[in-house]
Amino acid sequence: MSQFKDQVVLITGASRGIGEAIAHQFAAEGAQVIVSSRSQEGVDAVANAINEQGGKAAAITCHNGDRESREQLIARTVEQFGQLDVMINNAAANPYFGNVLDMGFEAIMKTIEVNIEGYFHMSQLAGQQMRKQGSGVILNTSSVNGRTTGYNQSLYSASKAAIISMTESFAKECAPFGIRVNAILPGLTDTKFASALTQNEAMLKMILPQIPLGRVAQPEEIAPAYLFLASEAAKYITGVSLPVDGGYLA
Repeated sequence: MSQFKDQVVLITGASRGIGEAIAHQFAAEGAQVIVSSRSQEGVDAVANAINEQGGKAAAITCHNGDRESREQLIARTVEQFGQLDVMINNAAANPYFGNVLDMGFEAIMKTIEVNIEGYFHMSQLAGQQMRKQGSGVILNTSSVNGRTTGYNQSLYSASKAAIISMTESFAKECAPFGIRVNAILPGLTDTKFASALTQNEAMLKMILPQIPLGRVAQPEEIAPAYLFLASEAAKYITGVSLPVDGGYLA
């Protein structure tokens, strides 16, 4: 299939986990995928794998918490490919797992810079290009934690709630330019990012009973939501936050 043929799709946080799965699935649908994260080795590995499978992928590093790095990412994408059709903000930071009263200031700032400032500014930069084109889609990875705070994940949860609000604001203000903006709320997923939970038997015993489907998701099960919201099938959908969580928020 090739529903995204001739479209340029940029994915941050794409060197592993959900971002990597998203990149593979968009490439399988004909998109030109730009794989981005802080790790050159990581993005090269994903892009090379996609190209070896017959897809089209390029690797561009970006530190989502750094203004200049974000600006360079969008500029290089447009310079190299001439357009930007789908922007997927998926990079995230969760440097602290513990009681809210003991969170250090460095961890506070890193979470804010990547999860809030990074998403907002990247959406601005992508949206400015899409406004010139007259169309585009921005998708933000929030979390079920944006709806119900995760234990020992206070600021991470607050940042994911901010992404939901940000998504709704951008959706309203960008709609006149033909830009749709939506968020995806993954539940607990088997990734390195979530290993503090998925590799903790005590936490799993507490969390799994709250998931009606009774198990942790795989990244490949989260990625199709992004393809749907970026597709023509969702052309009248903007401003939504779609949980993909096995029923956790039900």
